[in-house]
Amino acid sequence: MWSLDVNRLTPNRDYRMDVQGGKQPYWKSDNADDPLFTHVDKEVFQRPTYRTFVALLDNYTSQTGVTEVLDTVERREIDDFLTAILETGPMQYCHQYLIAKLGSAKIPSSVSGFRKTLYQIWFDLYRREATNDSSGFEHVFVGEIKNEKVSGMHNWVQFYLQEQQGAIDYRGYIKPRRSNTNDNPAGARTDSDDHVLTLQFHWHGHEKFVGTSFIGTSPEFEMALYTTCFLLGHEHNDVTLNTGTDIFDLTVKCYRMAGDKLGTAYPEATSHYD
Repeated sequence: MWSLDVNRLTPNRDYRMDVQGGKQPYWKSDNADDPLFTHVDKEVFQRPTYRTFVALLDNYTSQTGVTEVLDTVERREIDDFLTAILETGPMQYCHQYLIAKLGSAKIPSSVSGFRKTLYQIWFDLYRREATNDSSGFEHVFVGEIKNEKVSGMHNWVQFYLQEQQGAIDYRGYIKPRRSNTNDNPAGARTDSDDHVLTLQFHWHGHEKFVGTSFIGTSPEFEMALYTTCFLLGHEHNDVTLNTGTDIFDLTVKCYRMAGDKLGTAYPEATSHYD
C-alpha cells in the first residue's frame, strides 16, 4: 500500500513541518510556540481524493451526545469521496487483498458491493453517547470531543486545516521510543521528514493527551490500511514501515463499534530508528 500511494506528499517539498520541542506524555507544558505545519502546497487539495475528503470534514458536530443528521448534499459528498478513492491503487489493492484472504463470500467481488461495505463500516451512524451521534469516519478523521477531551482525530489534513482556522494549538511531539536494535540504541530524532508523528494538542480548548497520525499520506492510503485491519479482524496489527528516511515499528490499532462498524483506528509508534 505504501508503494502504491502515489498521492502521498513529499516532506520539505509539498509540505513543511516545524516539530519544535519534544516532551513526555505526562508533561503539561506547551513545548511549541508555533504551529506544526509551516507550509502545505494548496494545489494538493485539488487532487480528487483530497478535494472530496476535505468536503466531508464540516459535515459533523464535534461533541459526542449530539445526534448527527446527514442531508442529501452530505450523502452525495460521501459518494463522491468513495468514488474517488476506489479509483486509486491503495484501495484497489485493499479490495483484492481482502478477497484473497477472506474470499468472495465475505468480501464482495464487485466494486459496487465493496463500496457498500465501505459505507457501512465508515459512514453508517451509531451510538457513542446518544442515538446516531458518531461514525467511524467522524471519529478517526474529523475528531470528537467526549468528556471534555479530544477523542480520535488521527489525520494530518484535518490537523492542518484546523491549525489554519486557529482551532488547534500544537503543544509539541512525544519523544520517540528507543528501538530494540543494538546498532541504534538512542533511537531516531524526530524531524520534519517523519511520516509518523505522536503529538499533543488542544482543539477548541480541549486536550488531546497523546495522538499518533501518519503525516503526508493520502486519504486513500489511510482508508485502505484501516479497512484492511478492520475486515481481517485484528485489533492490534504489528508492521514495520520503511519510509525511505526512517523506519517505524508500528502497531496499527483497530476497534469495532456497534458490531460491524469501525469505532477507531490509528497507528502507535513502538519504535523509530534510521
